[in-house]
Amino acid sequence: MRLTPPILALVLTLVPSLAETTAPVLSEDGGTARVIAERLGDANGFRDHVMVVAHRAGWKIGDRPVRAENSRAAILHAAEIGVDMVELDVRRSSDGVLVVMHDATLDRTTTCQGEVARYSLAALRGCHLVVEGSQEVTAETVPTLAEMLAVARGRILVNIDNKLEPEDLPEIAQVARGLSMTDGVLLKMAVWDEERLRRAIAVRARIGNGIAFMPIFADDAVNDPAFIERVNRHLLAPAAEMVVWHKDPAQAITPDGGALFSRQAQAAAIRTNAHLWINTYPITDRPEGMVAGGRGDGLAWRENRQDEVYRFWVERGATIIQTDEPEALIGWLEANALRRPYTLTN
Repeated sequence: MRLTPPILALVLTLVPSLAETTAPVLSEDGGTARVIAERLGDANGFRDHVMVVAHRAGWKIGDRPVRAENSRAAILHAAEIGVDMVELDVRRSSDGVLVVMHDATLDRTTTCQGEVARYSLAALRGCHLVVEGSQEVTAETVPTLAEMLAVARGRILVNIDNKLEPEDLPEIAQVARGLSMTDGVLLKMAVWDEERLRRAIAVRARIGNGIAFMPIFADDAVNDPAFIERVNRHLLAPAAEMVVWHKDPAQAITPDGGALFSRQAQAAAIRTNAHLWINTYPITDRPEGMVAGGRGDGLAWRENRQDEVYRFWVERGATIIQTDEPEALIGWLEANALRRPYTLTN
């Protein structure tokens, strides 16, 4: 069954043949990442290609962790299967080095215990990453941001989940610049009112040109498409990450995507040439699809209701989906002609 949502009818170009794989050719010279970056920067030109972001670099299959999260192995696997972007979580060691770690503590994901911020980089080198669940100890230790960006460079884009303050984003940008990866990272910041917009504009100015920067909107604070459009224009945003809350397990799943996926919000995205981004990954010990209006990965795969999740969001304008199921999602998108083949161009 072919999708013909209203938003695609406004901007859709002819979908090319899917005879060749959509997995990009692996490259370390910037080629693959450059092509992916072009799609990130031109949403209106690629409304028929849904970009896939691997949450925590792609660490799970269903409820089973199979790789250490935020690991080199996860990045390489994500690039190999054709993922467009990996998410990396950034914190800081006690001696000020930017490192990659999701939690504030090391307990769940490494062989060490205690707060990340209390460990020097030298001490973190002794903390091995583990596969959650099996507790398999890997050869990898807690990496620096620079080390992880170097693994991703040329292969895949990196979505930075900054666990620090927004004012730390320019330093993260400098790490990317030092690796000649200005088009290889996506930085972001939550924006919910005028004061927060002013702060984002100041941070954006310090980051400088050439590095993608997007706002995060949550529907408990933002419901005005005009505000969304104004923020996108001020920040020169290639995308807007949308959080559709589903905090109560007894709450019905969203019937329409709410204000952030309204026709008006979709039109604002088209006018600003911006992607609409939805997160379908689960959050531990929280309602299924908590940040996707109840329409998340669990509903899609445990209950075999992919249409009620991915088709639902794509029909309402989503062209970026962050998921814990990147391989399965790519397969579903390809089967529904929603991925364009990747071919490197000169």
